[in-house]
Amino acid sequence: MPKIGMEPLRRSSLIDAAIQEVGRVGSLDVTVSQIAKRAGVSSALAHHYFGSKDQILLSALRHILTLYAVEVRRELAAVRQPDQRLGAIIRASFASPNFEPAIITAWLNFYVQARKSPEAARLLAIYQRRLRSNLLVGLHPLLGDDAPTVADGLAALIDGLYIRQVTAPGAPNPQTACAIAQAYLTASLKAAA
Repeated sequence: MPKIGMEPLRRSSLIDAAIQEVGRVGSLDVTVSQIAKRAGVSSALAHHYFGSKDQILLSALRHILTLYAVEVRRELAAVRQPDQRLGAIIRASFASPNFEPAIITAWLNFYVQARKSPEAARLLAIYQRRLRSNLLVGLHPLLGDDAPTVADGLAALIDGLYIRQVTAPGAPNPQTACAIAQAYLTASLKAAA
């Protein structure tokens, strides 16, 4: 009989293992057996907790989105001005643990999963709406009617910088990614002035 309280620990371990396996393999072509082995549990237990590989992967996506949301809230708590808010969102987008190799690879593979999974598509749509909304709160006081265009461009740039990291040699460079996004924002603000 398992110890009381082990289920949350095992679920968390399986979610982390799924992210690491997707990162290692570079695609969603991982098996429940590979995930379970990395987590140190049996495949049967993984199926018991999640039901299927798709449910494990969706839970991993939820976990990644939760990590991102926590980082955004942490960064936003320390700022008050619109331009500071925008900088906080950029920093949160490229902060650890969001901008680590396994997370980046898993994140991009979830975009692929969203093409065939309505639940993954729903989760990514929520992320995209929240990112846009957060950007608009900072951009509207600075740009007025031009805010939506710049918000969409900055959101696309953030996602694009993740894509570039998949093929970049070496470890992800959050400072460079932040600098590129900040330069786009600065240029957009100057163009609107």
